[in-house]
Amino acid sequence: QVELGESGGGLVQAGDSLRLSCAASGRTFSRYTIGWFRHAPEKEREFLGAISWSGVEPYYRNYLKGRLTITRADDNNTAWLQINSLKPEDTATYFCAAKAGATPSVTHGYLYWGQGTQVTVSS
Repeated sequence: QVELGESGGGLVQAGDSLRLSCAASGRTFSRYTIGWFRHAPEKEREFLGAISWSGVEPYYRNYLKGRLTITRADDNNTAWLQINSLKPEDTATYFCAAKAGATPSVTHGYLYWGQGTQVTVSS
């Protein structure tokens, strides 16, 4: 089992960049694929991308490529999501989640979730 906690959200201006952190507990963090999601009010939860093993190319939703960077450091049990060129429509609660195995392009199967961190982008 793994417990996750996000941090790094806040109020930013359009055009800014932000890096969110996902800190995990547990000794087997390296065995999990870490995914990033967001949930905006009155919208469905949206899968953004995921990373399986350190050193393996992350998977991103096509329409977000170029704006997102997902990385991880297994020795620190931490993953990060960097978002560039933030827009007001990026306003949402951002979550990291974990699932066993190495299937970063598969959007389902996530068993463990953090509580989320709020990102608000002002115009």
